[in-house]
Amino acid sequence: MSSSPTATKSPVGWDQDPVVRRTPRRAPLAENLRADVCVIGLGGSGLAAVGELIRRGLSVVGVDAGRVAAGAAGRNGGFLIAGSAIAIHEAGRGWGLAAALDLYRQTLTEIGALAELLGPEVVRRVGSIRLAGLPGEPTSQAEQEDRKLELADCDEQFELLRAHGIAVERYDGPLGQGLFLPDDAAMNPARRALGLAELYAGSARLFEDSPVTEIRTGLVSTEAGSVAAGLIVVAVDGKLEMLLPELAGRVRTARLQMLATEPVSPGRLPCPVYGRWGYDYAQQDVAGRIFIGGGRDRFVEQEWTTDGSPSAGIQQWLDQSVVRFAGAPVRVTHRWAASVGYTPDARPLVTEARPGVIACGGYSGTGNLVGPIAARAAVALGMDGTQPADYFAS
Repeated sequence: MSSSPTATKSPVGWDQDPVVRRTPRRAPLAENLRADVCVIGLGGSGLAAVGELIRRGLSVVGVDAGRVAAGAAGRNGGFLIAGSAIAIHEAGRGWGLAAALDLYRQTLTEIGALAELLGPEVVRRVGSIRLAGLPGEPTSQAEQEDRKLELADCDEQFELLRAHGIAVERYDGPLGQGLFLPDDAAMNPARRALGLAELYAGSARLFEDSPVTEIRTGLVSTEAGSVAAGLIVVAVDGKLEMLLPELAGRVRTARLQMLATEPVSPGRLPCPVYGRWGYDYAQQDVAGRIFIGGGRDRFVEQEWTTDGSPSAGIQQWLDQSVVRFAGAPVRVTHRWAASVGYTPDARPLVTEARPGVIACGGYSGTGNLVGPIAARAAVALGMDGTQPADYFAS
């Protein structure tokens, strides 16, 4: 399959949404300002920090190196799935069950809050499917054996969720077998971030295309201006260790890749679907286009990179996988990648990196809900001295 020309210069499929295309860019920071707090990064977590600071009655300046959500926050799979980057039973073994359950319930609350803020045109409460393997029949003995192992893992997840009163159902349908999580949701991630920026812009000063050149206690410098602030919140996931080198080893940048297709029969994917242990994931928008990402596990060392360009190997894997998700050959229209941060144990990072500089990131590929929760924890740490919950690495 080959890519075709797109209607805009953006290679990101989500950016073809009419609302995204007609949203004007915000001006870069071009003067020296003062505020109570400066937020670096205007993706999902940074905008959540802005919203929390506004709620507290503080003056806020937010800056982003590119457009709002031009990084991973506007390029990801658009899944609003509860929990952390690892399944709840695995998180429970690693962090303690109480912490894993607490985070799971917090993310469920976050879905509801986003739905109320942005409405059903942005947040679609359609649930999600965890599929054992990929859609369709296994194509090899190895795939068959792996599917059996994943079905057993689905059983463990099902039993734990049911035991703690969290909605979950068995899934046995056209795509295969696994679990259906009815409280999850789907979105266009760029629409989500641009909508939040619009909501907050009347109360905070937000600047795009303003790469940060220096961060020190009390001051953020960009190419053409600066922000003097008593507190600095660095809400950047991918390349966080480049902005704050002292976090190297605690968070590491990886590349995640996606592609989008022309419309296929609507309803093929009734909700976001993630399979093969979560390494591959896809959703179908209301127009019928499929957005698919994954394959990172097949090129692990290659994907520990700050390069934000798609690679041939993973794109070839996605070309193969999308046929199984779509149920038929389909034409690819867009290919893109984004940088995200991973931590050693999949716990998001919320920490004081320097005096007066709080960082949050390292969402291990699932920042849509965990990111905002981490951002509010970062604000609480910086403003109140409240230590982060156990499900954060602090």
